[in-house]
Amino acid sequence: MSESIISLKNVNIYQSNSIVLSNVNITVEKGEFVYLVGKTGTGKSSLLKTLYGDLELMQGEGWVVGHNLKNLTWKTVPFLRRNLGVVFQDFQLLTDRNVYENLKFVLKATGWKDNQLMDDRINDVLDKVNLKSKKTKMPFELSGGEQQRIDIARALLNSPKLILADEPTGNLDPETSDEIMQLLFHICRDFKTSIIMATHDYMVINKFPARTIKTENGQVLDNASIKVH
Repeated sequence: MSESIISLKNVNIYQSNSIVLSNVNITVEKGEFVYLVGKTGTGKSSLLKTLYGDLELMQGEGWVVGHNLKNLTWKTVPFLRRNLGVVFQDFQLLTDRNVYENLKFVLKATGWKDNQLMDDRINDVLDKVNLKSKKTKMPFELSGGEQQRIDIARALLNSPKLILADEPTGNLDPETSDEIMQLLFHICRDFKTSIIMATHDYMVINKFPARTIKTENGQVLDNASIKVH
């Protein structure tokens, strides 16, 4: 039996009282990989922000990892985000502390208290991204690809059901992009983690095909056909 990780029905998404996307209907199942494409300004970021509770859902029905988006408050948003992992294009690692302390900071911020459990979890996620040996390195000592792997490790800390990846290959060379894509597909397949990846890189989509949704003219087109130039 399938398990819906995201369900949006007849959703209208607003940014500063202006409608950005209308009549959005999307379902994403457990362990599904989905690309989110669209030109700048067509609503990709607004859709992602709605999914992780940064934009209020004002019209329609929306559920993400078991949380009703219509009922979110500033008190309950953190509970939604504990079931989510977010991967950023620009890594957003804290530059004043090493890899281990970056990851420990996130665990503490999401309610972990036992040092041994935190240590075990950090070792586990670093093992998953094959960077256990870089635990004591500072971010500036890492390559772009290594920093992106640490960003992915950070997203995995709370064993999320869903990862939202915003242009994760945007700042990487093609070879490193391939490594990151292989890692993301591995996480999706082996841990049954749903992934929505926003991207402009159609060569990546061509090389690693998956379901694609597209923001265009105020709509969200599911299973959009993408022309690769």
